[in-house]
Amino acid sequence: MFCQLRNNEKIMTRKFFLTILFLLSNTLVFAQETALSPLELGSRRELFVDHYLIDKLDNLSLRLHEPVLRDVAFKFDQPWEGPFCGYVTMIFDNGQYRAYYRGSAGGQDGNPKEALCVAYSEDGVHWTKPKLGLYESHGTKENNVVLTNVPNWAHNFCPMIDSRPGVPPEERYKALGGTVQAGGLFALASADGLHWKKMSEEPVLTKPEGYTFAFDSQNVPMYSEAEGLYVCYFRVVLPPFKRYIARASSRDFLHWENVQTMEVIHEEAPAPFEQFYTNQTGVYFRAPHLFVATPARFMEGRQVLTEAQAKEAHVNPGYFKDCSDAVLLTSRGGNRYDRTFLEPLLRPGIGIQNWVSRTNYPACNIVPTGETEMSIYINANYATPDAELRRYTLRLDGFASLHAPYEGGTFLSKPLKFSGQKLSLNFSTSAAGGLRVQLERPDGTPLPGFALVDCQEIIGNEIGREVRWKNGSDVSALAGVPIRLRIEMKDADLFSLRFE
Repeated sequence: MFCQLRNNEKIMTRKFFLTILFLLSNTLVFAQETALSPLELGSRRELFVDHYLIDKLDNLSLRLHEPVLRDVAFKFDQPWEGPFCGYVTMIFDNGQYRAYYRGSAGGQDGNPKEALCVAYSEDGVHWTKPKLGLYESHGTKENNVVLTNVPNWAHNFCPMIDSRPGVPPEERYKALGGTVQAGGLFALASADGLHWKKMSEEPVLTKPEGYTFAFDSQNVPMYSEAEGLYVCYFRVVLPPFKRYIARASSRDFLHWENVQTMEVIHEEAPAPFEQFYTNQTGVYFRAPHLFVATPARFMEGRQVLTEAQAKEAHVNPGYFKDCSDAVLLTSRGGNRYDRTFLEPLLRPGIGIQNWVSRTNYPACNIVPTGETEMSIYINANYATPDAELRRYTLRLDGFASLHAPYEGGTFLSKPLKFSGQKLSLNFSTSAAGGLRVQLERPDGTPLPGFALVDCQEIIGNEIGREVRWKNGSDVSALAGVPIRLRIEMKDADLFSLRFE
């Protein structure tokens, strides 16, 4: 009897361990399948601003690129503009560039004398201030004032072009503007971006619970094609008083919900907390699924100028005891920003006026200004008589790159599926550098005809070059099939790729 019990115990113990092993093996298989679930790339352009595509890097790194100062777009030199001009929004519409911004000589936030101004350009380089004749300011209607003497809207008015399919023509332009003191953010609409009407008598977004304050900065609305929603990235103040970013969404621009504080992630962990004065989040025009943000990083109490230097710069006495620069954040929707780079996108320049409080604030939206370049506009010399808007440029897709040193290295992508007929790269090499691309199965086996040895070396500096192998560039036979990309690089930068 005793032996029988011992045998039964052995059998049950063995069954228990076999069950555990079975469950563990299934769990590992599931985890492996989940990890290897291919990215659905379709024909989207993907930029190397985060680790979305990356599985492994061997002697390669992601590199941030600093914009290049080109020129002064225009000065805030009109009587209705002044040293406290700010919260610039750039809009590129049917070949015309517009810069909307707050005109202010100072005073309490939201005071009726604040004006919404506009400037025009045909190339994004040379700007004019139209004489609109809409509102009188400082004794004349010969000005570029779009709104003034209206309650609070002009303080942080942020317009957008509504790209939602089927939007009524009279609502093609939309905007949010307002302050907590006025009750919150109001929704406005316009057919031409100049004549605005309220969409509702009441504010559409009021201060959410749990925040110390809200809305006292630029609050940025847009239509997210990828999510099929309107979204707004807006200023919140976390207890006790730290400036940060939250997001809300809406299906009709009037009813906003899903308010969430944005999480800022660096290498899959929370990034070091820093205050963001603005958020400047926008849909990247060459990759509509990707949000690119260039917030002003506000270093409160980090004083650079002495009182004597502040006097020399003619800066307002209350605006030299902090400093700011601009950083790069990206998002693919939801309440997550990826902060791949802790370093700034833009450092303050040489000269004491670049180190006054609330200068170096980027305008909202990055716009194309040539076949190979895009422009970022920056508020400079804030709170001084020399306040101006400066233009900086990057190559298209050139926020960051996958960088290879002279010794070379290898990039291996996560498994992915694509649609299209050819693979196009935005890249730059030295005269000695180059790239080769291999298409392979998820297990690493090269696909016949698409191995590294079959690839023609890619040398040069182009926004779009199709990859060619011995049998040509057509990859359509692999569309919809899980593959990996293996790219060998030497002394080169890869900015983006796309199956077209």
